[in-house]
Amino acid sequence: MPRPAVCLRRTAAVLAALAAVAPALSGAAPAGSAAPEVRMNEIQAIGTHNSYHRELSFAEKAAQSATDANFWNLEYSHASLPAQFETQRVRGIELDVFADPEGGLYGRPLVRTDAGLGPLTDPELQEPGFKVLHWADHDYGTSCASLRLCLTQVEEWSDAHPDHAPIPVLLELKTTDPAREARGGAVGPDWTPALLDALDAEIRSIVPESGMVTPDDVRRPGLTLEESVLRHGWPSLGDSRGRLIFLMDNQDPALQAAYRTGRPSLEGRVLFTNSRPGRADAAFVGWNDPTGENEAVIRSMVERGYYVRTRSDVPFTEASSGTTERLRAALDSGAQIISTDFPVTGLAGRYGSDYTAELPGDTAVRCNPVNAPRSCRSSRLEDVN
Repeated sequence: MPRPAVCLRRTAAVLAALAAVAPALSGAAPAGSAAPEVRMNEIQAIGTHNSYHRELSFAEKAAQSATDANFWNLEYSHASLPAQFETQRVRGIELDVFADPEGGLYGRPLVRTDAGLGPLTDPELQEPGFKVLHWADHDYGTSCASLRLCLTQVEEWSDAHPDHAPIPVLLELKTTDPAREARGGAVGPDWTPALLDALDAEIRSIVPESGMVTPDDVRRPGLTLEESVLRHGWPSLGDSRGRLIFLMDNQDPALQAAYRTGRPSLEGRVLFTNSRPGRADAAFVGWNDPTGENEAVIRSMVERGYYVRTRSDVPFTEASSGTTERLRAALDSGAQIISTDFPVTGLAGRYGSDYTAELPGDTAVRCNPVNAPRSCRSSRLEDVN
């Protein structure tokens, strides 16, 4: 964990970068306009963390505990993605993605062998493409084994509810664990430029251009992506209803550089990179901790026009204590998407509390408390009936 002095210097640097950026607010009303239209970055919603995740069988949990002292961190499960949208008022998801260009790479997890079980039989695992799971060979439980299947489920729900608020889809690009590789587990490929291109192509094969908000939809001619966001703002809510926005969770500089090669403002790309103020590609910022001085950092970024994701809980501090301080900080910060493992009452009961991360009021999205125009009404932001 960084020392306090280091944290303070980092925060000061971020605030200095923010201060140096043009102070244009997204969604500012043009001259003579009495009621500006709400923009997609002027709303706030709850999303889920590791939205696909399912716990393993009791036999596999026993095998997990033999090689992982912190295996209890894996003891949570989410409903299917459509059920989260339909019954839990979730409006953002996170998927961990592994490349599997030949197919079948993740079908024989070590944890199953350790538990005396056979290989997996899900046909999705045999197809070439991209797989969705948490930890290859150790924590593979998922409600949709392939990215194709996950996004098909999301797209079908979206098609059936065309007036939903834009749904952020956070992707964390992963590879295999060297410790499991050494034991004979899967050896996943690195994220090469070719695989990153293939990822964009696979997303586009499932979600049409009209169903996404991409960097090209935000960037203005002659401006960087960051300049476009800060000077002209994001698309209106009306133009982004029924659409998905894909965000890269990874902060790895080499991975981001590979994705941006020849595309400094993400020209032609699907994902918005997890950037920082001052970079040409800065539009989305992942800032997981909203507590303490971080709340002011997030608020400042939201005021400037950036799209921010933070987290309302971490396994399993809030679930075991019931404390809502972190949730309140996340809500007050104005971060547009707040990720949780506990979107509905009851999920934290096994840990001894009724902790739930929900928006105030009976709504799936609300007017952003930091940057929404005064004319915004939460009850009018979405109609999915």
